[in-house]
Amino acid sequence: MLLIFITMVFVTSTSYDSTGVNKGLVSKMACGLSFGVLLAGLAALVTYAATGAFSPPAAIDPNVNPCQGQKPYHVGPGDNYFSNVDCVRNEIVQTLEQAGANVTRGYRGGMDVGDRVPITGAYSDHGLCPVNVHWHLGAEHLSVGQYDDHGVGPNVSDSSSHHRKLGTNIRQGFQCRHYDSHDPKFTTPYHWNHCTHMEVGQTYEIHWPHSAAGACGTNFQYQTPFYDGVFCNDGIISLAPLNTYEKIGVQSQVFTVVNDEAFYNGNLIAGMINDPISYKGTDVAKYTGSTTGTSRDNNICSRYTPITWQVDRKCHLISASSFDKLCQDMLAMADDMSGDVYPHGARTLVAHHLSANNQAAIGARRK
Repeated sequence: MLLIFITMVFVTSTSYDSTGVNKGLVSKMACGLSFGVLLAGLAALVTYAATGAFSPPAAIDPNVNPCQGQKPYHVGPGDNYFSNVDCVRNEIVQTLEQAGANVTRGYRGGMDVGDRVPITGAYSDHGLCPVNVHWHLGAEHLSVGQYDDHGVGPNVSDSSSHHRKLGTNIRQGFQCRHYDSHDPKFTTPYHWNHCTHMEVGQTYEIHWPHSAAGACGTNFQYQTPFYDGVFCNDGIISLAPLNTYEKIGVQSQVFTVVNDEAFYNGNLIAGMINDPISYKGTDVAKYTGSTTGTSRDNNICSRYTPITWQVDRKCHLISASSFDKLCQDMLAMADDMSGDVYPHGARTLVAHHLSANNQAAIGARRK
């Protein structure tokens, strides 16, 4: 409207010669339009400035956790998509592939997962970073000859206080074969300063969830619950098209705890130990599965699936002080990780028909 008004003023104020030709019409219209554009631009600048359009963006508060509450429960409004579901109903499998599986070399699950393949390279090469670390009492996976039905360790059915405090719902998984009740490094108690409900001689399976949607490289990279870290940033993980197994992965490694500083590692927070000399991380099963935990079994399955799993097939010795240093590092994180500094219960071994048929045998067999 302002441009029209300016143009009309300039045009109607022009004069005509004796022939009726308006000699200054074109030039005056050009001047009027230019002046109107300039005036409108100045007015717009004043308006934008008044509304704060040119103010610098609000600073991100480094003390505010951007991942808090990011664990998803629904896909559509109130549909509870991610709630546990019956694994089989009316003889029809209701879910996608599950974990933890049999990772014995040569094993293949019975569920046809089509063209879904796990991440076989380093997670970091695919933009994933660790967003949590936690562990389970005993191994959730099965590796025959390493952690299996013939594994041994302290008797978890005794009345020791740390087992009582863990509660009756804490299920123990498979144990390794290293335990020797006559060797003091397996039986000498350790004074735990940061971890709770831990025991020398016991087998634990550590999980390091990784995600491309994590707050990678920030103070809030590590989160409890791990779902908050996995789904921290929106727009990266998708169900349609399905890319969860390309954007979410878990590293898994099984240890027997000893009271012996010769087996110390002070950087468990960083992820799976890779050491060819001690054969750590050199024989790794890779497949697609789900989240685990004792709320799932072969009747009730997880809907947080499929994700990539990379599981060390071998069981290793680790010092109790290594775990305690891990817990110390966790408790120093910006997010409260106190809910993960003790062992969680182990899921029952996933049945053949719920295990993916895409297990990749990566790594050399120990000679």
